[in-house]
Amino acid sequence: MIELQQLSIDDIEEIEELYRNIFTKAPWNDDWSDQKQLYQYIMDLIGNLNSLALGLYVDDILTGLSLGNIRHWYSGTQYYIDEFCIKTEEQGKGLGTCFLRYVEEHIKSKGINHIFLQTDTDMPAYHFYQKNGFAELKSHVSFLKDLNNKG
Repeated sequence: MIELQQLSIDDIEEIEELYRNIFTKAPWNDDWSDQKQLYQYIMDLIGNLNSLALGLYVDDILTGLSLGNIRHWYSGTQYYIDEFCIKTEEQGKGLGTCFLRYVEEHIKSKGINHIFLQTDTDMPAYHFYQKNGFAELKSHVSFLKDLNNKG
């Protein structure tokens, strides 16, 4: 059985476990060994008034995450996805597309009319989002300033 559930702070341990299991592996290879840092990051995503955390459950096992927040913009309300992922061993089976459809139905029912997200062009997610009807914003640029860099 596949179902979408809205997640909350009460689900943080389950969210942390799935997140760590996905993003510490290739192609991301993120170092989430600092439990406090991971907890704070997940709380940044799910612990705010406008947070929207959704989980895809397959046979009662958390298999996918969509973590983000609702933002109100002049062109309408949007769901800004910070993290969207499927359990590594379940990728490539169509669950990501299924999950995305569930997310779209859920947010449309709440009057949300846009999804905004960012991904790297050299990651498999880039092609996944293109395949699922997302348009690349050619005029949008992301900036990062490293405050530890003295140069």
